[in-house]
Amino acid sequence: MIATFKPCTLAGAIDAPPSKSMAHRYLIGAALSGQVCTLSGVDYSDDILASIDCLKALGATITADGDSLIIDPSNFMQVTPPALQCRESGSTLRFFVPLALCLGKPVTLMGSERLLQRPLGIYEELCKDKGFTFLKNTTSMIVSGKLESGNYKLRGDVSSQFITGLIFALLYLGEESSIRVIPPFESRSYVNLTLSALQSFGANVCFSDEYTIAIKKSQMHAYCGRIEGDYSNAAFLDAFNQLGSYVEVGNLKADSLQGDQVYKSYFQQITEGTPTLDISDCPDLGPILFALASLKHGAVFTGTDRLKAKESDRGLAMHQELEKLGGGLIFGNNTITVPKQELHYRGIPLSGHNDHRIVMALSVILCQIGGSIEGVQAVKKSYPGFFGDIQGLGAKVDVR
Repeated sequence: MIATFKPCTLAGAIDAPPSKSMAHRYLIGAALSGQVCTLSGVDYSDDILASIDCLKALGATITADGDSLIIDPSNFMQVTPPALQCRESGSTLRFFVPLALCLGKPVTLMGSERLLQRPLGIYEELCKDKGFTFLKNTTSMIVSGKLESGNYKLRGDVSSQFITGLIFALLYLGEESSIRVIPPFESRSYVNLTLSALQSFGANVCFSDEYTIAIKKSQMHAYCGRIEGDYSNAAFLDAFNQLGSYVEVGNLKADSLQGDQVYKSYFQQITEGTPTLDISDCPDLGPILFALASLKHGAVFTGTDRLKAKESDRGLAMHQELEKLGGGLIFGNNTITVPKQELHYRGIPLSGHNDHRIVMALSVILCQIGGSIEGVQAVKKSYPGFFGDIQGLGAKVDVR
């Protein structure tokens, strides 16, 4: 699909879509609770559908009613699952590998070629240490073992999703356990999201010190609630406000634990000057921060190495597309510099790199200068209503 833009400004009020990060965690928390739970405010993005499919494959019964889901975990983990279809969701794959290792039998997890290229070494090392099976090819992997409660150590500088996945599994196993995070501990805020979601179901999980997570015996209970709005995707809507538009973004929890709410401070700094900003704890903001900096005064970003292991190599992808517009990025040691630049559409369609956040970041740019992006269907991964939402705010964009 191709989106073609004309320069425009946007105006109006809109709710941020539900948080994909929280939805993953609440869905799995509901399955672990052992009780029937209802979650509302669910956005059926491709990533969330992947986690729903995996929960069903593991025996949970999930019924949809509009934007609400009823989760009945009576048979969760009591079946021999077919392959777990993770699609392109890194969260789904990393969250479900440890649960699969609780079954004591071979489990196949499948996904796109790009997904299986993303880092999984922490789980591979865990399996090697325990004598478990870990076999991976271009589109699937097989794991087999019998994970036990206990004390574990995991690196904290790759992805917090590994830590979250192991928390889920150790909570399921039901005995006292701990995870010691080897610093540096990046994306700590995402682990805080995990603990907060699980505590909603009565799970006794918490930090016992700065780097140790305690998972204790828990009497979990049902939870019924609404998924909070997503700061990660709200950033793409709010970015228009830094460029002459007036968009009021609602459905954002003021006291949210989402680390990506830092975008508000970062946007202000980019608009006012040429800041140096650390994105090691908020890598999903990288593309929109690069886009905004390219339209303002430039900026320097540190903690950028993790962008290489996302749906695309996000630094390289943004560089290639900005080059088509007469700009570009400068790469250093775990840093990316966005110089001050003048961008103009030169008739060469931009590429979305099969990455939802690249598509949305480029859309913000092209609403300023006009032009086209190919592969915009990638937004279905996290924000399927993105183009309809910005059209409703006045964006002059044709998608076909």
